[in-house]
Amino acid sequence: MVEDVSEYDPPGPERMRASDTDRDAVAHRLRDALAEGRLDIDEHNERLDATYRSKTVGELVPLTEDLPEASSDTAPAVPAHGSLRPSRGSERVVESSPTSFSAIAIMGGADRSGDWTLPEHFMAMAVMGGIDLDLRNAKFTKRETTIWCYPVMGGIGIVLPYDVQVRVHGIPIMGGFGLESEAPGSNDPNAPVVYIRGLAIMGGVGVEYRPWKDDAEDG
Repeated sequence: MVEDVSEYDPPGPERMRASDTDRDAVAHRLRDALAEGRLDIDEHNERLDATYRSKTVGELVPLTEDLPEASSDTAPAVPAHGSLRPSRGSERVVESSPTSFSAIAIMGGADRSGDWTLPEHFMAMAVMGGIDLDLRNAKFTKRETTIWCYPVMGGIGIVLPYDVQVRVHGIPIMGGFGLESEAPGSNDPNAPVVYIRGLAIMGGVGVEYRPWKDDAEDG
């Protein structure tokens, strides 16, 4: 008997390749679960690590199947008056040379702030030290920028303005990558996107949004 080769069973949706958006959605639910006390820090870190190692949608499903569905009520709120100026977003991408490619702190401190320009890939390494990266007045040579963070028994703090989107994809080992607040809404499709990636070993990377310096002074 000859099998009917025309009967092809296509792969199910669980075998579809996962996108960065799929992983970000799972990471968001895990952060909510941690904040609500549904997961402890170790469980959160294990699942977050598995999230960014997942290749298919099916691998992501078990990571949140014992958690409640995300509510639309938890969508990021638009910042208060004076904190959002969408027109600045696209203006931050410029055709100029980067002013700094890295920040390294070994048993000390380093910072980047004020008017400075980031390359497509920027590296920050803190070994028993601290680094502060203030992007509120920064410019970018590309719309998508990756900041590679490597704290070893140290810390890296990153401050973002409201017109820059951020995606945190770091891997913690007895450490952590934290986003203190979600990205606010923006109506600028050309606003820069910053990816925070890397490896934290007994150290941490903290990311937060703050108003522009001139907005804070005006307020």
